[in-house]
Amino acid sequence: MASTIKVNNIQNQCGANIANKCGSTVTLGASGDTITLACGASQTGFGRTGTVDWDTTAKTASFTAVSGNGYFVNTTSGAITVTLPATPSAGDIVAIADYASTANTNNITVGRNSSNINGSASDIIISANGKSITLVYVDGTQGWKITDNADQNTEGPAFITATGGTVTCCGDYKIHTFTSPGTFCVSSAGNPLGSSTVDYLVVAGGGGGSYDDGGGGGAGGYRESYCSTTSGFYTASPLATCASLSVTATGYPITVGAGGAGGPNGGPNGINGSNSIFSTITSAGGGGGVRSTPSVGNPGGSGGGGAPPANSGGTGNTPPVSPPQGNNGGAGAPGPNASGGGGGATAAGAAGSGGAPSGCGGNGGAGAGTLINPATGESGPGCLQYYAGGGGGGSFSEGGGSAGTGGIGGGGDGAVYPPTGCGQGEAGTANTGGGGGGGATSTGPRDGGAGGSGIVIIRYKYQ
Repeated sequence: MASTIKVNNIQNQCGANIANKCGSTVTLGASGDTITLACGASQTGFGRTGTVDWDTTAKTASFTAVSGNGYFVNTTSGAITVTLPATPSAGDIVAIADYASTANTNNITVGRNSSNINGSASDIIISANGKSITLVYVDGTQGWKITDNADQNTEGPAFITATGGTVTCCGDYKIHTFTSPGTFCVSSAGNPLGSSTVDYLVVAGGGGGSYDDGGGGGAGGYRESYCSTTSGFYTASPLATCASLSVTATGYPITVGAGGAGGPNGGPNGINGSNSIFSTITSAGGGGGVRSTPSVGNPGGSGGGGAPPANSGGTGNTPPVSPPQGNNGGAGAPGPNASGGGGGATAAGAAGSGGAPSGCGGNGGAGAGTLINPATGESGPGCLQYYAGGGGGGSFSEGGGSAGTGGIGGGGDGAVYPPTGCGQGEAGTANTGGGGGGGATSTGPRDGGAGGSGIVIIRYKYQ
């Protein structure tokens, strides 16, 4: 038969309580005592008291947390990710503190590891210097609840919010299109868990074509970024760079370059297009085509076409950037009466050929195709929208000659005389940055075509 001891108090030899029962409350130990379990013994039913055991060796690299522990995280050398336990149980607890007060510069990301945080399937960021956070796992719905969040130092996903231009949407992405000057006004800069960078297309104004067998205008400079992790999948041009731009909550003035004027009969030559600008990105206006001295095509985003006999086209990618923003213009024909085509975003302008009596103007260089904004429609192979084509060179022919055609992407065709009585070059298409076509020798108007104006497009994730 088992023995039973009935007692309300157990005291040590000094008379201090070791165990005491008063009503329904059982007290172990007295003030100042430490209660420990024997080696190998375990406890159940007590749970944690909402505190952690702090690991005082600061973490300097990403790691996976263990329930019951607190961690000092040192981001002096770079951002760190703390991954929460993979299969948490109710009552699990983790604490994290910014060790060196550098979390604002190098954030601490708390990885949810498939569980919700505050009911959201998103990681959070600690971005305030010297702050700490305590998380307790509750259940599968709320997941980890933040119970101590000093001074609101954590962030969930935040997205860029902005206005300006013509706004369209494509899935989770917004596209702002500027066909004239304006302001891209950012009211919320977002964060890396949502979005904090934008992709862009910046095309400058195309150069004007020249008069009287004149060279075609060079296309406006073409610059584009593409990073599928920040701006979603779309078909980008071969010139795109994966170097998206970070933004802050401020207004960004947008400059959309005008196309250069075509050279009127008798001069001057075609005029360069104007620059387009967004933030740190400047695309240079296209070079004007030429006819009279000097007879070398003007430099620019893409170079203007050169004049006969055999004068070179203007230098593209001026000033130089990487990837290049454009190409050289074509040279004038070896003989008289035919000029080179303007350079385009992806190809140089073709040289003029032949001479009296049947000169052939050079074709404008091809532009670049992209789908950064699908709403702009289809304008070329593969349903792409093309920009920055060079203008075709003008010519004179007494039979068998031809004018240069404008490059895909808004380049204007050059003119040939005869058979028509009008030898005006075609203008570049507005808001493509296409170069203007060169004019032809004619008894009627023989002006070069004006360059097409530029465009700025900005794309980012908004939800």
